[in-house]
Amino acid sequence: MRSTVMFYLCFLLCLALGLACVVCVCVWNSRWRGGFAWDGSALQFNWHPVLMVTGLLVLYGYGAVVYRVPLTWGQNKLPWKLLHAALMLCSLILSILGLCAVFDFHNTKNIANMYSLHSWIGIAAVALFALQWAVGFAGFLLPCSPVSLRKLLKPVHVWLGGTILLLSTAAAISGINEKLFFVLKANVSGAEPYSSLPAEALLGNSLGALIVAFGLVVLKILSNIKWQRPDSRPEDMAYTPLLQEEND
Repeated sequence: MRSTVMFYLCFLLCLALGLACVVCVCVWNSRWRGGFAWDGSALQFNWHPVLMVTGLLVLYGYGAVVYRVPLTWGQNKLPWKLLHAALMLCSLILSILGLCAVFDFHNTKNIANMYSLHSWIGIAAVALFALQWAVGFAGFLLPCSPVSLRKLLKPVHVWLGGTILLLSTAAAISGINEKLFFVLKANVSGAEPYSSLPAEALLGNSLGALIVAFGLVVLKILSNIKWQRPDSRPEDMAYTPLLQEEND
């Protein structure tokens, strides 16, 4: 009982932190960065942090922990498996749109692509995520997938999921810091320097702290074996094909 209560406290904290991250990134780019557009201007770039934080971090984290909700344990696994896949697909689509926004902006302004550590980590996270989703769909949702393949893929799928979350968190906080250094210079549009910690810097730093907290809570939920779905624990690695699950 105590373990279940602790789970729901962590789960609610995860939901709240994720929502706070989305609100903060939207407020930052609408109030301080001028809003949004898709015309090759700086307003188009503003979609990049919003879509990446919402998709590659928050929706991804929510999709990762949906299996852990104890209320789902006694129910048919198929709807939750489909919900997990759907949340991850939405997360991937938003992430790709976020990359399109920044690449299109850079190309329009003749700015080099893929030169920063932030961009390297971010593109690695999205590439691994796309591979993870495709392999997961083929291995866990297709009825023709053999049980032996699912047993082989399961630990890799879990490990890679946590790795992608860590990479996404690193990419997000490095991107926030990079953006603040770019825009908060004393000689840029009369802006206060980053070192004086103006309101925009406070919000950006707070967003970074919220993202780290969100990632840590998600990892806490995923790493606690007591909060794993009973049929997903190491001692029970049996799988049933998708079509059979529909009849259970």
